[in-house]
Amino acid sequence: MHLPMTPADSPPAVLRSRPVGAGHWRAFLAVARHLNFRAAAEDLALTQSAVSRQIQALEDEVGVPLFLRHTRAVELTSAGAQLQRAVAPAIERMDAAVRLVRQTAGRRSVAITTWASFASTWLIPRMEEFQRDNPGIDIRIDASDVPVDLETSDVDLALRYSMPGAGTQGGQRLFGEQLAVVASPWLLKSGKPLRTPADVAHFTLIEAGDAHRSHHLEWLSWRRWFDSCNLSKLQPQRWLYFNYAHQIVQAALSGQGLALARMPLIADALAAGDLVEVLPGHRIDSPLAYWLMVGPRSAQRPEIKAFCAWLQVQAQTTREAIGDVPDPDLNDNLD
Repeated sequence: MHLPMTPADSPPAVLRSRPVGAGHWRAFLAVARHLNFRAAAEDLALTQSAVSRQIQALEDEVGVPLFLRHTRAVELTSAGAQLQRAVAPAIERMDAAVRLVRQTAGRRSVAITTWASFASTWLIPRMEEFQRDNPGIDIRIDASDVPVDLETSDVDLALRYSMPGAGTQGGQRLFGEQLAVVASPWLLKSGKPLRTPADVAHFTLIEAGDAHRSHHLEWLSWRRWFDSCNLSKLQPQRWLYFNYAHQIVQAALSGQGLALARMPLIADALAAGDLVEVLPGHRIDSPLAYWLMVGPRSAQRPEIKAFCAWLQVQAQTTREAIGDVPDPDLNDNLD
């Protein structure tokens, strides 16, 4: 006598691990988008039966139904909706990557990694000149706070902000920096007089929000400026915190307070009169500097050499504007 099998006696489900082809995913996304097999087939330039077979094969691979079939329409199951949310962005990224490769195939290009504040306040405003003089060179700027390994990535060069050390070995120092108190002209006209360091207490002070959680940024803090002026107990009218240096500059430009700003990032705004340096006798030095690092696989390409040469001219202009004198011991020859 054979007893009926209980769920505990049932053989375990076989987990499928075979990769699913991109064509099946495209068919799935088309049906999920139109909720109609005929419209999906027209979108994909396939027959309706071919799309149906792809969906059935995909469901067999996944192990669960992805659509509920009705007489005149279909709808996603919960599993189908979950897959749609995951797969649609992945397919779009893949298509975007293919488009980029097709567009850049055979073209000269320079890929740069740097951090967002430097890109927006220093690099991008100067790029028009290079693009005008080098119309056959494409530029790609990847702005990220995460350092990129130039030996393993497809990035050609990095513009970094760091103290001299292992991370800048083999690179070239572009310029250093001092920190200066700056404000918009109309804020100074409408606010209380600002003649001595203690007068900053009457203003909102703009600060990096993570300045006191990072040793790297402690050099850039108002507290360090207070200490240099023997005002360690000073408290401003209020604090205004931002995550990034370019946000601090923008807030100062719009008159929201006083900023202790990095001279290389505001030199152009000072020259244009959009910002005014107050208390110029109270700048403070920073041990941080701006560096050019070139990837070992890219250094000899003509377009990389052209960009680096142009960058050095721009750096020289900035050094002159901020009064920076580089230490020759910190410069390595890139050639």
